Amino acid sequence: MNMTKLFLLSIIIMSSLITISANNWMGMWMGLEINLMAFIPLISSSKNKKSSQAMMIYFLTQSLGSITFLFSILLNSMLFMSPLFIEELTKMMIMIGLMIKVGAAPFHMWLPEMMSNLGWMECLILMTWQKLAPLVIMNNMIPNNMFVYISSSMSAMLGAIGGVNQTSLRKIMAYSSINHLGWMLLFMSMNSMWYKYLMIYSIMMVMICILFYKKNTYFINQINLSSYSSLEKYICVMMMLSLGGLPPFLGFLPKWMVIQSMIKSNLNMMLLIMMLFSLITLFFYMRMMSSMILSYTMINKWNSSKNKLPLFSMMFMNLSLPLFSVFSFF
Repeated sequence: MNMTKLFLLSIIIMSSLITISANNWMGMWMGLEINLMAFIPLISSSKNKKSSQAMMIYFLTQSLGSITFLFSILLNSMLFMSPLFIEELTKMMIMIGLMIKVGAAPFHMWLPEMMSNLGWMECLILMTWQKLAPLVIMNNMIPNNMFVYISSSMSAMLGAIGGVNQTSLRKIMAYSSINHLGWMLLFMSMNSMWYKYLMIYSIMMVMICILFYKKNTYFINQINLSSYSSLEKYICVMMMLSLGGLPPFLGFLPKWMVIQSMIKSNLNMMLLIMMLFSLITLFFYMRMMSSMILSYTMINKWNSSKNKLPLFSMMFMNLSLPLFSVFSFF
């Protein structure tokens, strides 16, 4: 961890906080731009073709999102149009600009392509912290419900279907991120507690990305080649099932909160769509893990890892659903 990376990370954190705490549109836009300019050198730290490609994809898509966002803010000052028209149009355009920035469907295609060219730690920042500022801006404006419903259901569908045919773990995680973003947007339109979803999702992603980073695993066929101990195998399977939202694990809690909100809001059809597509994501998580579960090992490698504290803490976090479920009552 050198000083340059530390400096860039601190700027990324500060810029997101500027966006969150800004009380006008231009302040929010400035925070997003600083964030973009700090994240690009962090991507291009490894001097190869892939990181350059990822850097260009990120720069172009984020710039497009920022231009749309800025243009729709400036439209507000144009008084010669009908106020009702400008209000609705501006609101939708701001949402489109932010959806491009965050990678929600149907503006999602840059995210898997870019993530397949990044390392695990950059992917982690992109999937968790980089979503925070645009989502806070979306939450600040009362979203156009129909538009949010269409986008969230499309995110759930495309995030589920897109990941089925992939072999790259980073692309699978990207499509999984798009699927979870759909749930987050839907939760945001009904409830102001969406940040709890982002927080629990971030905890799960930190654990998964650290495990894959330590084992240097980037594709499904590498899962068998890596020397996972039995404990690591069980934890990896638990984390994937948790990400899919199975009840005994932590990942079920945010989906449970969204399901409760949907039932209260009487969105039964939407609930059915989201749950069905969530099952497809569970299918491709299981496909990733099935070879790991079924692979036969001659020696039971419980003792292969020297420091077991991180692994046991991961296991505890995944099984702490009753502890974390206190969040859903606040």
